[in-house]
This record gives sequence, structure tokens and C-alpha cells, in this order.
Amino acid sequence: MIDASIIYMYGKDSLNKCYKLFKRNRNIVKNTPLEYSNRLSEKYNCNLYLKREDQQIVRSFKIRGSYNKIYNNNNYNIVTTASAGNHAQGVSYISNILNKKCKIFLPTSTPRQKIDRIKYFGNKYLDIEILGSSVDESLEFSKEYSEKNDALFVHPFDDKDVILGQSSIAHEIFRKQKNIDYILVCVGGGGLVSGICNYIKLYNLDTKIICAEPENANSLQLSLKNNKVTTVEHLDKFVDGAAIKTIGKKNFEILKNNIDYIYSIPKNEICYNLVDIYQNDGIILEPAGVLGICALERIKHKIHGKNVVCILSGGNNDIIRYTDILERSLIYQGLKHYFIIDFNQKHGQLKEYVNNILLNDIDITRFEYLNKTNTEQGSVLIGIELKKKYQYNEIIENLEKYKYIKISKILV
Repeated sequence: MIDASIIYMYGKDSLNKCYKLFKRNRNIVKNTPLEYSNRLSEKYNCNLYLKREDQQIVRSFKIRGSYNKIYNNNNYNIVTTASAGNHAQGVSYISNILNKKCKIFLPTSTPRQKIDRIKYFGNKYLDIEILGSSVDESLEFSKEYSEKNDALFVHPFDDKDVILGQSSIAHEIFRKQKNIDYILVCVGGGGLVSGICNYIKLYNLDTKIICAEPENANSLQLSLKNNKVTTVEHLDKFVDGAAIKTIGKKNFEILKNNIDYIYSIPKNEICYNLVDIYQNDGIILEPAGVLGICALERIKHKIHGKNVVCILSGGNNDIIRYTDILERSLIYQGLKHYFIIDFNQKHGQLKEYVNNILLNDIDITRFEYLNKTNTEQGSVLIGIELKKKYQYNEIIENLEKYKYIKISKILV
């Protein structure tokens, strides 16, 4: 069971106070839709609802925790934080509304789209400094700044007011749909899932909590395995909104005995689900925002006939990333492949390759000699895009049949 002191710290009175604040200010924090998804309900044979936090003003749930923290510490004139983008947007927006100077530290990996949005929301009160190779490093700079300048430090996740702000999502879900069997939540630093978990335990609800982290940004999964807060050694920053090296200490104390399943999701699979929900439902999400959807496939045999909620946590995706996202989606589906093969450098060799190796409806998406100085033979990088997954085996058979000396598949 959850520790009694934590229940006291994140109790019902504090949560009700937080939710009343949001209710009075719906122009700041929206009560976002809980939408029934016909497509996903049919696919997984359940009643599946999407909690649309991508429809917040800053396109992310992060505004909830930011508002609760800053409002409850209104005596500070300066606010500071560090973030990969979404939390920073929430802090800059609230600081602008409350006329407070705001200093935000961003890691160097923060996408341009998110930086521009932070500037837009912060307006004249905002000062941005891009410093640190990760959110964790940027946080240290922000803490140092807060100590030197008597500023309010708003931690993105490891903070009781922030966690309480995120708990309001669960409050909204259960007001609209009382009987929920599963809630699927993305995990970065743990603020969102801590808020959901706190609410469920406080009200003794029989709802299972499913967590999804990016592969190689899975601090919570490692911490649960080791029974202590554990840092990811080689952080993958692809899912920038959840690329956190170390789960929050307060978050871990809440989560370690109170979640039901946790999964780490490969980035190619994340990209597939990003493209899938956009093409089929017209919903634009960022990589972190679709993590809950990714976990569905892993529990599909457990949720037949159940009421399930997926929290779509953010929709701030940079359009320049879509080429990479589409490519990774095709690779995940087995429709895009790269090979290094040996080519005789003679007239008509490419035509011979196309006629003998490729099927009629297969496209060559890349062709590049890797060793241009060899006049007789050289390695070639070839990218192909299939129409059907099974065509891959036919390509391999043809490569072997026509004795291409070097066949090396490149895994992306």
C-alpha cells in the first residue's frame, strides 16, 4: 500500500482545492474531452476512451501542474524551470498570465517548434537559455538560478503541487466515466502517472495503471527492477517529451508499489502509432503523447470487454521530424529495408539488378556507391520500399540466386 505520509501530503483536501482552482479558470486549464474511439474499441474488443490532453492550450497536460505550483506560491516574482518543451510552455504561459518574470533552461535537443511555442506563450516576461545536453542537466542550471535569484523553482515532475495538478486529469476521467478498468499512461519523469496513481489510491478505485516508457529512456522500469531510483546510462532522446534520465524521487515513492504493468516501447513502434492515429483519426500527437496507445498491443488479451482509457498526453510535434517518423513507421511494418551489396561497376549493372532482383511494384528509395574509387567492384547502399511485407523473402531469394557476393542488411 501507498505510504501514509504520502497520502497526507497528496490528500483529498489538497486535490479538491486544486480542482476548484481549475474549475474557476477553464480559460487556462481545460476540462479536456474523454472521447470514445470506435476504431480502437473494435480493434481491441473493448470500450476505449481517449483523454485528449493534446487539446490543452499548450497542447499538453503539463499546464495543470505548472498552474497549481505557481498559483500556490504566488509570493514569488520570478519563476524558473527546465524542460524539453511541454512543461516549459505551461510555465511560460502561466507566468505570462500572472505577470511574473520567467527564466527557462532548455536542453540542446529541444526541437525548434517547441522553442518557438515557449517564446510565444512567455511573451515579454520570458528569458530562455539553452544549456545542458539533457533535461536532467538543464534542471541543475535552473536550481542554481533559483537559489541565486530567489526564484520559484517549478520542477517538471518531482514536486507535490505539480503531481496534484496532474491528479486533476483522473478527477475529470472518473466524473465522466465511473467504471474504468485500465488507464494507460506515458512516463517520462513520472509526474503524470504519479498524479493518476495518487487519485486512484486515495479513492480506493479498482483501476489498473499501465505505464509506457520509451526504450532506453526507461528509468521507472529500471528503478522498479532495482527497487531504488535508477538512472538511464545511455539516454535515447528521440522521444524528447519523455527523455528523462532519472525518475523523480517523490514519483518513485508513489509508484513503486502502485502500478500494475510497465513497458518500454521501441521508437520505430512509437512512430508507427503516431502515423496510424493521424491517418485514421486525424489526431496529431508527439512521440511521448502516443506512448499509452503503444501499450495497448501488449495488454490486448487482458482488456476484452473492459473499459479502457488512454491518455493522449501531448500534441507538440515538429513537422520537420515527419520524414524520419514516416521512415521509421515503414521499417516497423517491415516495408522499408536497407542493404549493402557488392555491385560490379559496369554498364547496365543497375538495370540487371532491377530486372533480376526487384519485383514490379517495389521502389528503390536510395542508391549510393560507398566506395567510388574501386573501378571494378564496389559496395552499394540500396534502400527499397515494399508494398507487402512478404516481398522481403522474395528479394532475399533473388539476391542469393543471382550470387550478389556481399549482402548486409542495415538495421535502423
